[in-house]
Amino acid sequence: MFVDTSAFYALADQSDRNHKLARDYYETIIGKKRLLTTDHILVECWFLIASKLGRDKALAFWDGLRSGIVSIVPVQNTDLENAHKILAEFTDQDFSLVDATSFAVMERLGEHEAFAFDEHFRVYRFGTGRKRAFKVFP
Repeated sequence: MFVDTSAFYALADQSDRNHKLARDYYETIIGKKRLLTTDHILVECWFLIASKLGRDKALAFWDGLRSGIVSIVPVQNTDLENAHKILAEFTDQDFSLVDATSFAVMERLGEHEAFAFDEHFRVYRFGTGRKRAFKVFP
C-alpha cells in the first residue's frame, strides 16, 4: 500500500482533522500490509512537518521511515517522464509534481492501494482509456 504525505502528516499532527482516523487505520494495517512511499514524499513530508511542527518532529518522522516500517522507493527517470505526461494530460486538475510522481511509481509497481487523504488519489485515473482508479483508504 502506498502512503502519501497527507496520511503521514495526519499521523504526525495530533491537531490534524484526520489524525484519529489516520491513527486508527494505521493500527489496523501495520504488520498486515506492505507499506511503501517515495523519496519525493519523504522530502515533502520533512518540509511540511518541520515547518508546521518543528525540526524534532520532522526528524522523528524520518527516523520512523528509516526503521523499516515503510519502504522508500526512489523515483526513477521513467517515473519523472510519466509524471510529466500525467501533468500534461490532466490539465483540469492541480496535481502537484509529487502527486504525479507518486501516481507514476504506483503504476510502475502495480500498486493500486493508497493510504491518503489527498483527494487527487481518488480523482486520478490510469490504465487503458484511463478508466481505472486507485483504492484509497481509509
